[in-house]
Amino acid sequence: MATPVNNLAGQASLVKRLGWTFLLLCCYRIGVHIPVPGVNTEALKAFFDNMSNTLLGMFDLFSGGGLSNVSVFALGVMPYISASIIMQLLQVVLPDVKRMAKEEGQAGRRKITQYTRYLTVLITLVQGFGIAVGLESMLSPSGAAVVLHPGWEFRFMTMITFTAGAVLVMWLGEQITERGIGNGISLIIFCGIVVGIPRSVMQSIALLRTGAMEPVVAGAVVLLMAVVLCAIVFVESAQRRIPISYAKRQIGRKMMGGQNTHLPLRLNTAGVIPPIFASSLLLFPATIGQFSSNEYVKLVADFFSPHGIMYNVIYVALIVFFCYFYTAIIFDPKDMAENLKKNGGFIPGIRPGERTQEYIDGVLSRLTLSGAVYISLVSLLPMLLIAKFNVPFYFGGTSLLILVGVAIDFRNQIESHMISSQYEGLMNKARKTGRM
Repeated sequence: MATPVNNLAGQASLVKRLGWTFLLLCCYRIGVHIPVPGVNTEALKAFFDNMSNTLLGMFDLFSGGGLSNVSVFALGVMPYISASIIMQLLQVVLPDVKRMAKEEGQAGRRKITQYTRYLTVLITLVQGFGIAVGLESMLSPSGAAVVLHPGWEFRFMTMITFTAGAVLVMWLGEQITERGIGNGISLIIFCGIVVGIPRSVMQSIALLRTGAMEPVVAGAVVLLMAVVLCAIVFVESAQRRIPISYAKRQIGRKMMGGQNTHLPLRLNTAGVIPPIFASSLLLFPATIGQFSSNEYVKLVADFFSPHGIMYNVIYVALIVFFCYFYTAIIFDPKDMAENLKKNGGFIPGIRPGERTQEYIDGVLSRLTLSGAVYISLVSLLPMLLIAKFNVPFYFGGTSLLILVGVAIDFRNQIESHMISSQYEGLMNKARKTGRM
């Protein structure tokens, strides 16, 4: 066991990291409430009240309410996620980019991160221009203009503001990952969903009071949410354990190996990445269409309506694709098989080498398919709820999936940090004992 001093040091380090995480998330939430100059906030609020359960409502969900405020953080982390998707796809398509990521080590990964940042700026400029043009043509239900002084000056200022905000959000996410606990980008999305839940509860209560939602429907929705929440927790914690045995080897005078263990593979290997990536790709063109006044662009936006069949078909197809794509990036059966063979490990009944690789690949493919079906079913739930019962996005399956997935990952990060602190304490104690 680690000494009390070492335990206190580990707890102090954890408290420091949690403090950094909380502080940076507070900075993000402050920026969400700082509006872009030149916007009529009252007219904008009235406009978004009528668009709460549309595609713009979903985008506002991922931006933590920044889009409805047209704040400096209106685009949130979506441009960075889109840029990350493009760079990961380029690693598969372009050999030079793949070599940079695989063979050049830390220097190559830094280059890819730098290119991702440049691409984020480019995507933000395009989205910022489209939103600025769309804002100029928007009117509130009472007929009030959203933009007080339209023109190129407003468009240029909005583009620069959105770009600076997106870069700052990207930096905050990276700082949370480096200095805090958990994945910064996922925690920013998590934070945006959590702060929107009270507002959604109030909207649902208002629907009940006005009779727009029946009490039986509200009770059924709450019950369905509880069932989905339990199912998500169960699946996110589920594992397929492949038994591993290590042959006995004599190294010097010591006999090593001869133990049995297992290789844990999660049922949902890709986690919450597929629905986030799929939503990002669909929201990018569709949001531009929602803000545009061009009739053809509006037709395209209607084609991508969340209530439409084609939107859901493309959404599910993208989820399945990113489940397999992301799993292929983070897990390489060939490397697993080679590492097992080098360390004298084998799967009982399976020959080491190529047979082991094929076995692991087959198990991983079946798990990925199961995870893709599970994520698709959970992600389609909000569309069905909104179409039938006028339920806010925050009560849908995608929101619950992100909340539970990020919360579990956050808990695992805390546990890993505590175990690492105790291990360091044991190592320091062993070094001191060796010197005496």
